[in-house]
Order: sequence, then C-alpha cells, then structure tokens
Amino acid sequence: MSLQDPASRQTWSASSYDTHARFVSDLASAVVEWLAPRAGEDVLDLGCGDGVLTAQLADLGCKVTGVDASEDFVAAARKRGLDVHLMDGHELTFSGEFDAVFSNAALHWMTRPHLVIDGVKRALKPGGRFVAEFGGHGNVAAIVTALRASAKLNGTDPALAGPWFFPSAEVYQEMLEAHGFEVRRIGLYPRPTPLKTGMGAWLKVFRKAYFEQYGDDMERVLAEVVELLEPVLCDAKGNWTADYVRLRVDAVKA
Repeated sequence: MSLQDPASRQTWSASSYDTHARFVSDLASAVVEWLAPRAGEDVLDLGCGDGVLTAQLADLGCKVTGVDASEDFVAAARKRGLDVHLMDGHELTFSGEFDAVFSNAALHWMTRPHLVIDGVKRALKPGGRFVAEFGGHGNVAAIVTALRASAKLNGTDPALAGPWFFPSAEVYQEMLEAHGFEVRRIGLYPRPTPLKTGMGAWLKVFRKAYFEQYGDDMERVLAEVVELLEPVLCDAKGNWTADYVRLRVDAVKA
C-alpha cells in the first residue's frame, strides 16, 4: 500500500494469517468459479497474499504471476515456488500481458480504486477479463461501529477503525465503466463468516494498526471492543461470526 493510505499502516504475518484467517482463501470457490481459469492462460493474481490461491490457479495449468505489498506474504508465496513480486496495487507496472486479472479479499485495502482499475486495464490484453471479490458496502459494519465507538471513548483516531474501500455494486460498476470495462455481472453477497479462533484474534490480525495506537493499553481496549461486539456477533455457545458482505465482479476490457 502507499504510505499515504491509512491502510498502509497495516502489516502482515504470514504465520498468524494462516492460523487465524485461512478462511479468506478457503471461501474463495465462488470467485474462482467466476474466473473459470483455463490451462495456458496468463493470469495476474493481484494481492496474492501467501500464495494459496495463486498455487491453485497454477495447478489448474495457468501461468500465474502474483503481486502483493507485504514482504512477509511475498516471501511465503515464493517458498511455494511461485512467481510473486513485491508491488503496490496502485502502481502496477504491467502492460498488455495477461488474459485475466484475478483478486480475492485484497482490493478493499487499496483505497485509491481508480488507480488500481487503471493499472488492471493496462495489465490486460484486449478482451481480457477482470474477476475479483472483496469487501463490499456493509462489510464488517458492526465491527467498524464498535471500533469507532471505542476510539471516541478513548479519545483516539476513529479513522483507523475502518480504513477500507467497501463500495456498493452500483458505485464500483460505474468506476469500471468509466475506465472502459464492460461489466458482465456484479453483486453484493452477504457472507456471515465463522471465526474459529474468536473475535479477539480477528481484530489483532485485521486491525493491528488500530490497537497499536494504544500502546500499553492495547489489551484493555481490545477487551472493550470484544465486549461491545459480543451481544451481536457471538452466540450463546460462544461462537463468533464476522458480518462479512462481499462484492464479486466479472468485467471485460473493451
């Protein structure tokens, strides 16, 4: 991410992600189905993370290039033997190289979407397709509300509660069309997601920057946010669910 973006303060640990957030790639079957990858295709995996889905595409016979802004993720993906590069999604350097650009659970971290879409268009061959899934309008709304409430109670920066780009289908379609894409299908899909390791672990992985601002008070504030969320996202047996809403899109470079 660009250092100008609040989301750039987020850092990643591949091992922690594997433990607490493996559901992100495990739940990607629908967007991979929309991609319908074909053997021999050149595919760019934008925001490839630790390379789990990149490897799946390679196993299907695609010639896959991955990019991610996290050094730790890039190192983990390279250990899988993948062709992965450290690159900001706002500053893609490819030109007419790919039959498809694929992205899962990454675009909401890229808060200047017009730059991303422009880079995707440049990277695609004529008629190439852009298939992605990421957080859409309403994604983790309860979680963001609790974080903002905690920030106000503690006199800290509420902007760190939700630095993401979560567009509606209508807004994102207009963006794509403004850049010369033909949108074949797009929609919002509510996907309540079980958190096997609990809400505290999710918050530490995905909102690390928010809690780091509290220094020695980090654990106190974390417990405060978990307590705020318990009535709405935790059932009577102690099972936690994140209020995910995903935007899925399939578009073609005109």
